[in-house]
This record gives sequence, structure tokens and C-alpha cells, in this order.
Amino acid sequence: MFDVLRRKAETPPAAKTSATGPLIAMTSPGRVAWSPRDVVSLTRAGFSGNPVGFRAVKLVAEAAAALPLVAQDAEARYEAHPLLSLLRRPNPAQGRAEFLEALFGQILLTGNGYVEAAGSEEATLPAELHILRSDRMSVLPGPDGWPVGYEYRVGSATHRFALGDGPVPVCHIKAFHPQDDHYGFSPLQAAATAIDVHSAASRWSKSLLDNAARPSGAIVYRGVDGQGHLSPDQYDRLLTEMETQHQGAGNAGRPMLLEGGLDWRPMGFSPSDMEFQKTKESAAREIATAFGIPPMMLGIPGDATYANYQEANRAFYRLTVLPLAQKVAAALSDWLMDFSGEAIELKPDLDQIPALAQEREAQWRRVGEADFLTDAEKRRLLGLPVEAA
Repeated sequence: MFDVLRRKAETPPAAKTSATGPLIAMTSPGRVAWSPRDVVSLTRAGFSGNPVGFRAVKLVAEAAAALPLVAQDAEARYEAHPLLSLLRRPNPAQGRAEFLEALFGQILLTGNGYVEAAGSEEATLPAELHILRSDRMSVLPGPDGWPVGYEYRVGSATHRFALGDGPVPVCHIKAFHPQDDHYGFSPLQAAATAIDVHSAASRWSKSLLDNAARPSGAIVYRGVDGQGHLSPDQYDRLLTEMETQHQGAGNAGRPMLLEGGLDWRPMGFSPSDMEFQKTKESAAREIATAFGIPPMMLGIPGDATYANYQEANRAFYRLTVLPLAQKVAAALSDWLMDFSGEAIELKPDLDQIPALAQEREAQWRRVGEADFLTDAEKRRLLGLPVEAA
């Protein structure tokens, strides 16, 4: 052990590297933050098995994927560009909307999004772009702590993407994680507890429906002396009668015929039963909060944070959809710039987002009336290049 540390200390530091890199390597070499089983299990419970989680992911991913993107540099905005053509049809199986929705969905579900460049040649953009499933991808850190490659595993088959001196074959977009150097933290993980509570409440409601949509009552048997017991045959017959004739939504309201000695005592909802629906709604609000969605947009009752739906929708785009779309667009721009060598920036076109039309109109008017600004300064304030293409 001391020999290893001595050799490490004698190795001259590499140029252009972080001083904290060796610490990253020594504390967690090759550690996978989330195993594929954990990611798959959380996705199954929070997306496939929970309507609030499903709708939250779909709402954010579809809204972000539908934002119009523009390509521009410091001088001009391009209406036609190879980068826009690549995004319009990234691969034969997906169009722009499907591609971006899958990418945003992976980030929301796992905290990580991986895009593969296929068929690239020197000084040209890739021929195709493909989304790689995050649960199958592993980051391979090197001795200095920084990634030296990515490993994609499907069953027993493995493919490794090595990172060399040229363009990186995989673009890794990750959400912020305060305790992991290589993987992101997803909203689905933050909402995991609320999802469990909401799913448990749904199962409880299903149990109530299976019992005529109300808590069970009690059948009391009174013998001759008031303390008699049913025989095993009588007990089995009574259970069969209840299961076949009086349980389930289809038997709700059916009158019950009780023979001598049997008395039905209905039971009302207990205080805990009455609070269960409120607990479910509270859990749904927590899920919506984790994804940055105003609860009223998911149809969750009892929320009056926003004055109206239009205000909630504007806050949703401004605080959730737009930051996510800008982050992903910037990451793709920087990554694809290494292939083409052009300093082209991808960004959402704020003037084509209906939810932000009122804000943009006010900003255009305010900037347009500023006589002390030059035209170039006004264009920069509005996020536009110096001149149109």
C-alpha cells in the first residue's frame, strides 16, 4: 500500500488537470452510483406504476421537446443549417420530437442522458444521433478520477466507448448531484417516498372498492344463550356467501339475508380512513413539486398557489421547462461543436413559446423604447445575434 502511494506521489502532475482529480479516484474508483436494477425498479414504480409520476415526466418531457430551437452564432441566426437538419432527423427511427422527448425523459427518470454520435467523419457532424438507455450505461473513471470511457451493457454483451483525443463519441448530460462525481440525481429519486405513499394509498382505495367501496362491517352471531359459536360448516358457508354475493363493486347495494342468530352491524369510516385521501393528495403534490410542476396542472385539488391556470402554465415554462431545455441545448451545442469546428449555439426560441408571449411582448416593448441603447445592444438583450442571416 505504501509503495503504491509512494509511486503515486512521485508521478509528475499532468498538465491541464484538476488538483482534486486524484481524490475522486481514491475515494470511489469505478463506483456505479445506481445499479441498473435500482433504476429499473424506480422507473417501474414511479413512472410505469404511478399515474402522477407518469404524467409529470410526460408533461415536462413533451413540453421541452416541443420548444422550437434556433441555431445562431455571435453574428447571425441561421434558418437553415446542417445542425438543424441533424436534429430534425437524428436517426432513421426517430424524428426531432421523439428524440428530444426520449432524452428529456431519461434525464427526468434517472438524472442522466446519453447521446451517441454514429457515422461521424473528420470535421463533419455525425451522420446519426442515438439515445442510449441510462440504466445500461456505466462511467469508467481513470486514475485521475475523470472518465476515460463509457460501458454500455445489454445482457451479457458489452460495448465500450473510449475517450481519446478527438471528439467524444458520447454526450453525457447529467442533473446536479451533490454527492456523486459521475452521475446525476433525478427528480424521480427525490419523489420516491411520495410515490410510495401515493401508490400505497391507491392500493388502499382499491381494497375499499373490492369490499363494496366501504369499510367492512361485522356479522355478529348470537346463539341461544348469546354466546354460541358457528360450526365449521356454517362458518365456511357464511364466508362463501359473503364472497360471492356481497363483495365487489358489482354487488354494491345488494340486500343481505341473514338467518337466525346472525346480525349485521355496519361500520363507518374511521378517522384514519377519512385522512387517507388527504394523504394521497398530499403525496401527489410532493411528486409535482419534485418535478417542478404546479399541482393544478396535474388536476390535484386543494392547491391555490396560483391565481389561475394561465399563471401556473407560465411559471411551469419559465421555472421548469425552459431551464431544462436550455441546459440540454447548450450541452448538445458544445458537444457537436467538437465535430464540426463551428461555434454554433442551439437555444430555444423564446418568441415562439405561447406561454411566454406576454413576458416577451413586455420585454420587446421595454427594450425598444430604450433610446439610449444601440440596435446591437438591443438585439443582445433580446437574445438575438447582431444581424439576421
